[in-house]
Amino acid sequence: MTAKKSGSDRRLIIAVIGGGQCSTEEASLAEAVGRELAKRGAILVCGGLGGIMEAACRGATIESGLTVGILPSDDPATSNPYVQISVASGVGYARNIAVVKSAQAVIAIDGDYGTLSEISYALKSGIPVIGLNTWSLSRNGQEDSSIIVAEDAVDAVEKAVSLAKGLKRH
Repeated sequence: MTAKKSGSDRRLIIAVIGGGQCSTEEASLAEAVGRELAKRGAILVCGGLGGIMEAACRGATIESGLTVGILPSDDPATSNPYVQISVASGVGYARNIAVVKSAQAVIAIDGDYGTLSEISYALKSGIPVIGLNTWSLSRNGQEDSSIIVAEDAVDAVEKAVSLAKGLKRH
C-alpha cells in the first residue's frame, strides 16, 4: 500500500486550449508552450484533437512530457498522434468542462467559441487563464482583465506554473 500524496507532491496539470485549426504561427506558439510545460515537469491536458491541441502535445512529447487528451467522441483513436493518454468522453463539447477542471491553470492560444467556453468555465471556477493571441473580454464597455495576457510561450508557462502552484485545489 502506498502513502497518499499531499497536494504539494503532485505534478502540476496545465490545460492548453485553442482551436482545432490554426495558422503555422499559432502552431509554433503552441508547440513552444508544450515544450516549456514539459521542461517544467507539468502534465499537459487538452481536448486531444488537432490544431493548437496537436501542436502543444507535439511540443510536450518532444521534451518527454506527459500529454492527456479529453476527447469529445467515444473513440480514443480520434486523438492526435501526440496524445499519450486518451480519455474518450463521448459527451461532445461538454468535455470542455473536464479539460479545464482537470487543470490548476489554463493557457489559451487563439481559438474559436469552444475555446471561449473553456475560458468561461475556468474563470467561473477560479482557475487562472493565461492568454496568447486569444480572446479579450469586456463588461459594460470596460475592459475585463480576467485573462492574464502573456508576451510569448515562456512568459505564458511561467505565469501558468506560478499561478497553478498557488492554487490549492488538487
